Amino acid sequence: MKDLEVKDPIAPTKRIHKLVLTGGPCGGKTTGQAHLATFFESLGWKVFRVPETATVLMSGGISFGELNEEQILDFQEHLVATMMALEDTYFSMAEKCAQNVLIIADRGTMDASAFISREAWEKILTKLGLEDIEISDNRYNHIVHMQSAAIGAEKFYTTEDHAARFEGIELARDRDNRAMEAWRDHPYVDIIDNRSDFDSKINRLIDLVVKRTGINVGDRFSANARKVKFVISGICPDSDFPVKFTDFQVVHHYLHSAQKGFQTRLRKRVRNGRATYTFTVRKPELQGQTVEVKQPISQRDYNNLLAHRDDNHLPIFKTRRSFLYENQQYQLDIYRAPCHSRCKNLILLETFTTSNDDELVDSLPPFLKIKKNLTGDPAFSMYNLSIRSDWEESAEQFCHKLSSDDEEEEENVYDVRKAHERLVHVSEENTVFDVRRNERQISESSDSVSSL
Repeated sequence: MKDLEVKDPIAPTKRIHKLVLTGGPCGGKTTGQAHLATFFESLGWKVFRVPETATVLMSGGISFGELNEEQILDFQEHLVATMMALEDTYFSMAEKCAQNVLIIADRGTMDASAFISREAWEKILTKLGLEDIEISDNRYNHIVHMQSAAIGAEKFYTTEDHAARFEGIELARDRDNRAMEAWRDHPYVDIIDNRSDFDSKINRLIDLVVKRTGINVGDRFSANARKVKFVISGICPDSDFPVKFTDFQVVHHYLHSAQKGFQTRLRKRVRNGRATYTFTVRKPELQGQTVEVKQPISQRDYNNLLAHRDDNHLPIFKTRRSFLYENQQYQLDIYRAPCHSRCKNLILLETFTTSNDDELVDSLPPFLKIKKNLTGDPAFSMYNLSIRSDWEESAEQFCHKLSSDDEEEEENVYDVRKAHERLVHVSEENTVFDVRRNERQISESSDSVSSL
């Protein structure tokens, strides 16, 4: 009989990562989902989002607070069965995908145990023929608990952004603790609290998931990473672009907002003919931080919300190109027609970094003609770029900083003129590489003179 050949195990060529986002109300799960989906899709992954089953059921008229003990037990039993059926649909679809897949579940099976006694939970498991370890450890790869704003960020706690949310602060804290306890025994649980600001909280979420999946994206999501933006002069043909990239066709519409200082917008993001839709609310600065709440929406909701678009703003059409260079993720926003003349041929590069400005310039992709660092310049914010009229004619619409404070109109006009000059003349700038090279030459010359 021929000897069997023993070979080294072959690593799987496709990844399916099953993630549960849990935690108390107003913890950032919905916004976190949207950011996770955007990031992983930019890397070429397929992202499935399992809706929160309890919200689906309660939106049909069930009020959990009105249920008696018998009804609660019955509700939780059907909740678990429905949740698993929903998840299994996405799990099956993921198995049939050729690409890597991230499945994000808005709460998981063990969350149902947080609202009933252990004895009642055991009865449900027995009736459904389930075991804790099978519906926890063996079902999901990773659990992330997003702590409720009711714990440590009370000024940001609100029930306005969620139709099924009704909890006061004390009840929200209790729900958060119960959810944390429910997943205590899972081998891969990460807890994200409120010690940092909201943007850092979302970055921490993405960083944890990225690390669990083994992806290397440099310091993109480090705690002290900052977002930087540059303007680019032209771009080579797609066939000559030296690194792998993923292109998305994106359109943004700004909507009317009933609340002063709030910015609301819709985004449609298309790749290979498939679209995803996101609704974003950018709130005025509070305690030194600006909060953006992102929510994935259906095509139907997107079309309905388009009726509320703000005609003072033009839609923004652009190609967003995502790529990795030296383990650092970059995004190019290539503005497309139809657009305001101020956006014609505009290309912006964005990334996140912990490096200082000099170190950053040395690490930027050398195959791009990077003109100038625009970080924090309102002249290049998408909101201002989309204003339909000339800035000097609509100075009151120009956003210098997202704040509800009134500013003097005369000061606005002055700033708008300066902003327009920066926008118009940026193409005349030397590249950041030329500037850096000149600085080095001057420094070297000074050192030579000093040594004489």
